[in-house]
Formats: sequence, C-alpha cells, structure tokens
Amino acid sequence: MPEPSPNRDVLAGREILVGVTGGIAAYKAATLVSALAREGASVTVVMTAGAKRFVTPLLFHTLSGRPVYDDLWTAPEGHPAPHIALGQRAEAVCIAPATADILAKAAHGVADDLLTSTLLAIAAPLLLAPAMHERMWRHPATQANVLALRGRGAVLVGPKEGRLASGDEGTGRMAEVDEILDAVALALAPKA
Repeated sequence: MPEPSPNRDVLAGREILVGVTGGIAAYKAATLVSALAREGASVTVVMTAGAKRFVTPLLFHTLSGRPVYDDLWTAPEGHPAPHIALGQRAEAVCIAPATADILAKAAHGVADDLLTSTLLAIAAPLLLAPAMHERMWRHPATQANVLALRGRGAVLVGPKEGRLASGDEGTGRMAEVDEILDAVALALAPKA
C-alpha cells in the first residue's frame, strides 16, 4: 500500500524559491511552478544562464505572477544584495531540474551566479530534483556530491528510471511534479 500523500494545504501562503537550471527537463519546471501557484504558494523563480537556453523568464513570470531573477547584480525590491534578499524570504528552495553541474556547485559551495550564491544564503529546506543522463548520475563524483548534500540535510526527489532525452533508458529522469510537490509539502509540514 502506498504511503499517504502529505497535506498540500501547508503550501498555501508559503514563500517557495524555485531554481531552474540548464537541462532538457527545464520545461517540467514550468509545470512545477504552475502547480505550486495553484496550491496557493508564492513562487519566486531564479534561473541560470543555461536554463534560459531551454525556457524563458517570461514563461515563469506569467506562471508565478512575479519577477524572475537571473542576475546576481539586479536586486529584487531594491535590496542591495539579491542573493541575500531571496535567501531570507524563502521558506523552501526547490531546484528542478537539478543538473550534475548544480549538484557539484551546491556540494562545494561554489557561488558563481545568482542561484548558487542564493543557496549559500538560505536557512530553508533545500529540495533537489536531479535530472541528467544515467552515466552522469552514476558517476562517482556526482554520487559523492549527492552524499555531501544529503549529509547537510538536502532532500533529493528522484531521479527516476525511464526513457532519457538521449533516447537511452536508465535512471536520470526528473521526478514527476506531484512527487516534488509532496516533498515540498512534507518539508514545510509542522514537525511532530
């Protein structure tokens, strides 16, 4: 028997930061942002330069009703340090897709763009939805990065097994949006 889904009511009125990175699964992030907004969450999107090669900021602005951030030097609401402002207001951070690149940067504290700088400024739960080719996922460097991130409390949702963008079969597909929503709700649920 499957486990019951967490109560998604906990998402209503919560500040969720969604990081979108440059992988083919970036299009699924649009569905995630839309679903979070439907659940009543206030969603802010931070995109990497690579993400913008797959999807546009306009898409996420339309779905979230909020500005989309992609520049370390452009401050939200006039705050002098955008990565600090975004990190302070986030109640949960979800990176979808979480590429091998972002896993490595997050594991090693690399802060070379707005998203990675923001990750160093959060105290909120961090959820990662990995998406990459199976060979990249299984590489010892990626697995070491995953181990380090889990050791610091990050929650990984997926990856799943199935057909990959390359046409190969294997583990590396981004988790489904419902599974990611449930993980975010669980991370925000009051602890017993």
